[in-house]
Amino acid sequence: MTPEFIIDFGRQSMEMVLMLALPMLGVGLIVGLAVSIFQATTSIQEMTLQFIPKIICISLTLVLVGPWMLQEIRDYTIHIFSSFPEWVRVGAGVANTGLTP
Repeated sequence: MTPEFIIDFGRQSMEMVLMLALPMLGVGLIVGLAVSIFQATTSIQEMTLQFIPKIICISLTLVLVGPWMLQEIRDYTIHIFSSFPEWVRVGAGVANTGLTP
């Protein structure tokens, strides 16, 4: 395996992690910002007001995008396991082909 292959493999893995985490992080950011603006305008400084809406919205987002996330991680895992024998072949130059299916 070449260093380029390992770097490409790590990059694609990180892209997958970010792609799967982005819906929940985005919803958490938007809901947190909305609750913060609400707290600032009404002078309500209740700590649970910050966490309860976030938990509810992130849970709903997970329910809505969960099937898509499961499909993406399943496809990626199948690709990794099916390509693994090809990648470990010594001297075949397979590592230069990258991770593209």
